[in-house]
Amino acid sequence: MINLKDSVEITATPEQVFEWLVQRMKDKESYQAWHPDHVDIRWIKGEPLQEGSILYAEEYLQGDLHKLKFRITKIVPNRVIEYRSLFPLSILSPGNTFLIEPKGENSCIFTAMGSLRLPRWLFKKLHKKHKNKIEATEQHMKEEGENLRRALEGGKD
Repeated sequence: MINLKDSVEITATPEQVFEWLVQRMKDKESYQAWHPDHVDIRWIKGEPLQEGSILYAEEYLQGDLHKLKFRITKIVPNRVIEYRSLFPLSILSPGNTFLIEPKGENSCIFTAMGSLRLPRWLFKKLHKKHKNKIEATEQHMKEEGENLRRALEGGKD
């Protein structure tokens, strides 16, 4: 199994981070503001960020447009957002998580996690056209975390 994970410390409360994420997932313009490779987002079933709701998203990875559908599986306000890919991607990708962990009075750790059911060597063999897809995904996750941090810390690096 391939486990992808990226964490960033943010000088903001878990409530601020959670609210920022909620806002990014409400509409296309907010989603695009999070990362330059984000194209579109819309809720096709249920209310935004409610367990059982279904989200459609488009984003670029290695120059290819990916059209994705996810079901929200768990929400713990100010702490956890879990979502699963829908079929056919669910065969390879069992789930993803955004985790917000408090650290001190006005700080927290934001962690993005995802996994694939294949060993790394097999995934790379099956995706010869995109031999660096795993690394590109890890870079995208890192950029999302850094963009979140910069937005909440007022552009500080």
